[in-house]
Amino acid sequence: MERWTAVRFAAFSRALSLALQAAFNAVVPDHAADAFSPPRTEQPLLLDPLVEMLFGGLSHWDAEHFLFIAEHGYLYEHNFAFFPLFPLCLRAVSVSLLWPLCGWLSRHGQLLVSAVLVNSVLSVLAAVALYSLSCHVLQERRLALLSSLLFCLTPANVFLAAGYSESLFAALVFGGLWMLEESHLPGASVVLGLATAARANGLVNAGFLLYLPLQRTLAQALVVSSGARGAAWGRRYFSCFLTASFGVICVVFPFAAFQYYGYRTFCTPSMQLEQVSPTLLDLAQTKGYRVPDARGPLPMWCSSHLPLLYSYIQDVYWDVGFLRYFQLKQVPNFLLALPVAVLGAAATWSYASANWSLCLRLGLWGGELKRQADTPTPGFHNPKVFVYLVHFTFLLGFGVFCMHVQVVTRFLASSSPVLYWFCAHLLLRYEPLLQDDRLFAANEGQLEQKYQWPSVSSMALRAVPCNPLTTLLLHRQAWCPLTRWLLGYFISYWLLGLLLHCNSLPWT
Repeated sequence: MERWTAVRFAAFSRALSLALQAAFNAVVPDHAADAFSPPRTEQPLLLDPLVEMLFGGLSHWDAEHFLFIAEHGYLYEHNFAFFPLFPLCLRAVSVSLLWPLCGWLSRHGQLLVSAVLVNSVLSVLAAVALYSLSCHVLQERRLALLSSLLFCLTPANVFLAAGYSESLFAALVFGGLWMLEESHLPGASVVLGLATAARANGLVNAGFLLYLPLQRTLAQALVVSSGARGAAWGRRYFSCFLTASFGVICVVFPFAAFQYYGYRTFCTPSMQLEQVSPTLLDLAQTKGYRVPDARGPLPMWCSSHLPLLYSYIQDVYWDVGFLRYFQLKQVPNFLLALPVAVLGAAATWSYASANWSLCLRLGLWGGELKRQADTPTPGFHNPKVFVYLVHFTFLLGFGVFCMHVQVVTRFLASSSPVLYWFCAHLLLRYEPLLQDDRLFAANEGQLEQKYQWPSVSSMALRAVPCNPLTTLLLHRQAWCPLTRWLLGYFISYWLLGLLLHCNSLPWT
């Protein structure tokens, strides 16, 4: 029942997001942003104006890159900043499910509809995967359910709806980690490898495939007498090494293969400029975009000792690097990322202060592991959360010091469950309404009756799925100060993202 509750609220959240972005896009004029905006290479067909009216707000900023790649492939050098799995998914859906619309909808329109369909399905799957992962790690079903419901109100909401790879990445990461927790190591390795094919920061997930098998092997060794070890445990450690190595290879391979493809495209080019659409070639010449040319000079990065195109693009095109964003003019962007940074720092301090000994031993040995095996400790502070918190803290530090800081919110919200776990932990601990266990045990009808949901005449509210989070939202007058801050942050970013991003305003 709880899993179905997460599914219903995720689907409702996605439908509401699509409706609101269409309304905002119709009412607010688009800002003339200095962003990648390739010309259309084919005439619009009958359904294109309708699709543009309904979903045009989801094709701005980085979505233009993904849609362009899905339609034309990796033509420009800076397109290689965007990994191929999401464009491949869009193309696959457009040529299969949407094939009957070929005479009615242009390729760009088909790809935009594909992005809406793919991300709508994947965001629901991500919520379900997060619930399953949370149940296994937190050992607390109330906390797991509330975490998955908060994911549906994520501050990065617009990026789960727009033509970005966040929904795909979140579904793969949460699903892969759940499989890993369930000891399905080969499947988890493949799924987390696919996550790397969606986003470069999927590489960091290799840490889970190294850490969790080793932790389990050491935990098993602690409960066995020393006389029972020896050769058998030597074989077990060797098996652990092989399993972890396979997982790391699965995670690293998509990144390496994509870099090799970029190297072959630009450093040993076979394409000539005559093969490029004149419209797209004119854009390249106007904007200074590099196009592979068999008769032209090779890029300088091709002669590097380690010719990584992704690193070159981040450095040259996006000026990404350590402390490069620490400029006075970027203060508004730092303020935009401040809430998630504060929550991240608070989560790290809260966990470390409750588990100093465990953290100092990196969670790999000690009495906590044996006690966890005998009697699982429910909640955010249990030992199983340690590796997830380390992963989250690393991403937070890297995002603040080495990236464009305004992307840190979506970077963390789609890469780690810790943001949702910690916020759910705070709400369950400090919000009086959530102290009532019957709020989580009751069915929908009982919730509506007990907490005085609106009458049937209130049709707008009757469409909202009834669950602990929506019940809490309905009783906002009784919120404690912490709840006001947390849910105010989630809801304001949820709405502001739709309003600003869908009109090409700076919300990236």
